[in-house]
Amino acid sequence: MEPAQAGQVVVIGSGLIGRSWAMVFAGGGFRVKLYDVVQQQITTALEYISKEMKELEKSGMLKGTLSAEKQFSLISGCTDLKTAVEGAMFIQECTPEKLELKKKIFGQLDLIVNNDVILSSSTSTLLPTKLFTGLKHVKQCIVAHPVNPPYYVPLVELVPHPETEPSTVDKTHALMKKIGQSPVRLIKEIDGFVLNRLQYAVISEAWRLVGEGVISPADLDLVMSDGLGMRYAFIGPLETMHLNAEGMTNYCERYREGMIHVLNTFGPVPDFSGEIEQQISQAMSEKTPADPEHLNARRAGRDECLMGLAKLKKQMKSN
Repeated sequence: MEPAQAGQVVVIGSGLIGRSWAMVFAGGGFRVKLYDVVQQQITTALEYISKEMKELEKSGMLKGTLSAEKQFSLISGCTDLKTAVEGAMFIQECTPEKLELKKKIFGQLDLIVNNDVILSSSTSTLLPTKLFTGLKHVKQCIVAHPVNPPYYVPLVELVPHPETEPSTVDKTHALMKKIGQSPVRLIKEIDGFVLNRLQYAVISEAWRLVGEGVISPADLDLVMSDGLGMRYAFIGPLETMHLNAEGMTNYCERYREGMIHVLNTFGPVPDFSGEIEQQISQAMSEKTPADPEHLNARRAGRDECLMGLAKLKKQMKSN
């Protein structure tokens, strides 16, 4: 069977993120080589992917136009790195978040790839300058950081190394759009990239509000899920400002002083430990006990909600 797209993609590492990427690329009609050092890990990953694709097909949430069977037939495993990358146009690295391990992989790839393939990392915390500096093929290197779980949350942060060729960023952006993800370009690297910087700003104020006895942990979460989050599922904070007044300039005129006043009352960065940690942990565990069975059930529920939301957003966009 011919794939819907020319060109082969390699996914390095068959853990959860690697499996998700393999599914997303196959959904976009690309042939995928899933590389891992141990055959058993690949076998387990392929079984998981097959089962997952069938379930997605049943619920009408399978990405792309090909059937689950056809998509699955585009994915094959490989335990030899050199064989895996032969003929590849794009390589997505998904190994554990350890700098030395990732550097070792990119060092190996640097010796065997040609000058056309793009080398991409899924890292969520490691800066491109830490990962790619000194590689011969640094111009072809980029971070493409997905959001967990990538199959339902389409955002991908593209973070270049200072020496990354603009064409590498452009090609990666185009590829991500082609497979149905939502790529954003960071113009330069920064600790935490953008998603986690925004997330940590929210987490730290949430922690302070609970710690200062302003609100309970359960109600804090409701402020986001039934308040801000509903809005942010469709528009971002900057457009929200623009729409909540007669345009951005008017918003700033109206609310500038009030915003600065409130922001000046924010406390220092919390240490995320001690009594407040115990209080929040207890409140979270009352809702979802922190054992694998309950956590996995709640994650499955979360993914189902995300799937429904993704479906709704897709419908709304096509209307």
